[in-house]
Amino acid sequence: MSGIIELKNVSFSAQKQTIVREFSFTFEEGKATALVGPSGCGKSTILKLAAGLLVPASGVVRFRGKDVFAMSRQENLNFRREAAMVFQDSALWANQNLYEILELPLRIHFPKMPAAQRESRIRAVLGETGYRRSLSLRPAQLSMGEQKLIAFARAIVCRPVLLFLDEWTESVDDSAAQRLIGIVRQHRASQNTVIFVSHDFRIVRNIADYVVMILDGQFSRVFSREEIEKDEGLARYLESGIASETRVS
Repeated sequence: MSGIIELKNVSFSAQKQTIVREFSFTFEEGKATALVGPSGCGKSTILKLAAGLLVPASGVVRFRGKDVFAMSRQENLNFRREAAMVFQDSALWANQNLYEILELPLRIHFPKMPAAQRESRIRAVLGETGYRRSLSLRPAQLSMGEQKLIAFARAIVCRPVLLFLDEWTESVDDSAAQRLIGIVRQHRASQNTVIFVSHDFRIVRNIADYVVMILDGQFSRVFSREEIEKDEGLARYLESGIASETRVS
């Protein structure tokens, strides 16, 4: 399969600090790729760069060969319809109720979709995530776990082919986490693409086809599922959070 997202020599700085340095990697279409590394190594920033949500200081981000930041308005809209992100902090709009939050992507990307069909789609994705409270609530009225369920439902409501997930099971109870993991596994089984960050190596090992190690904002190494399954020492090393720059032999 071909690459769906390519980062080539991408760097990013904030508040005069370099966070990502000359990062290059091609994410394979139809596969799940985990970004791992110690806290503060730049995983979430790389994920947002790959999603076209942060503009790099240098380098190029491509979606199916097209520079994300050189796209026409329509090309960018198509990209946004095909890709969706679950943010670590959920990033729900505080001034809208939950139904409006979930309906907005459908209004933008499927403007001719009838209201009844929008509602049916929203109810379907909520059924998948397991959220059962009122949709007239605002995000501030929800627990952190409930906010994550709504954020996940918003990400899948347009049926994207590419999911960006940042600590997507954080603050969610075990049963809900297993439900979300199941959705992601189904997404991948349908030959769609997942790029994700998780501190839980059980999730990484359960889902990822490839694991990309990041150290100090730089690409360090990539491991395949097969390599990890064959080498328990490597698995333990990755699970430890990659606390040092020690090379893995």
